Amino acid sequence: MQESGNNKEEKRKVILAVIKLAILAVIIIGIPLYIYFFHHDLIESFTNIRELKNTLKSYHKESMLVYVGAQILQVVISVIPGQALQFAGGYLYGFLLGTLLSIIGVAIGSALAYYIARLLGRDAVHMFFGERKVTEMIDLMNSPKGLIITFIIFLIPGIPKDLCSYAAGLSKIKLRPYLIVSMIGRIPGMLGCIIIGQRVGAGGYASAAIIAGVAIGLLILGIIFRQKIIDTAYNISTKLLDL
Repeated sequence: MQESGNNKEEKRKVILAVIKLAILAVIIIGIPLYIYFFHHDLIESFTNIRELKNTLKSYHKESMLVYVGAQILQVVISVIPGQALQFAGGYLYGFLLGTLLSIIGVAIGSALAYYIARLLGRDAVHMFFGERKVTEMIDLMNSPKGLIITFIIFLIPGIPKDLCSYAAGLSKIKLRPYLIVSMIGRIPGMLGCIIIGQRVGAGGYASAAIIAGVAIGLLILGIIFRQKIIDTAYNISTKLLDL
C-alpha cells in the first residue's frame, strides 16, 4: 500500500512538472510564435519607428496603455526590441512621460517574470534557459554581493538580461530589492533611448545623432567584449565576496 502511494505521488509530481513546463512553453515560445505568424505586421511596426508611431497613435487615448503592455511583453518574452520601443516612447510622449511609462512597463514585466519562475519552479526554467546558466545566475544572486552583481549585469550593455528576472524568482532575493537594483541598472540605457527619441521628435537631429553614436559605440563594445565583461564582472564580484 505504501509503495502504491509512493507511485501515485511520483505520478502526481511528473504530471505537475509537465503542466508547469507547458505553461512556461506557452509564455516563452507559444505567445511569440502566435504573434509572429498571426500578427507579424505588429512585429514589423515595432521595428520601424514611423510604423510604430502610427500604430500607437491609432489607439488614441489608449496608446499609453498599449505602450506599457508592449514594454511588459518585451521583458517577459523578449518579442519586441526594447531599444526601439523606448525610442518610440521618447518620440511620442517626451522625456518625462516616456520615462515614466517605460519604467512602469519594465517594472511590471520584471515582476511577472519573477513570479512566473517562482510559481513554475527551477526544472521548468532549466528546460528553456539551460541548467548551467540558470544555476550560475542563481548562485551569483544568492551570494552576499548578489544585488551588486545584479546591478552590474543590468548596467552593462550587450549582456543578455532576459534570464535575470526568471533566475531572481528562483533565488533568495526578494522582489522589492531586485526591482530596485535592476531598474537602477536599466535606467542609463533606457534614458539614452528615450532622450534620442525625444530629440528626434523635437527636431534636434544633431544632438540625437551624437547621443546615438555614443550609445551604439557602447553597445558594439558590449557585444564584442560581452564574455570578457561577464568574466571580469564575475571575477570582481568573487573578490568582493572574499573581502
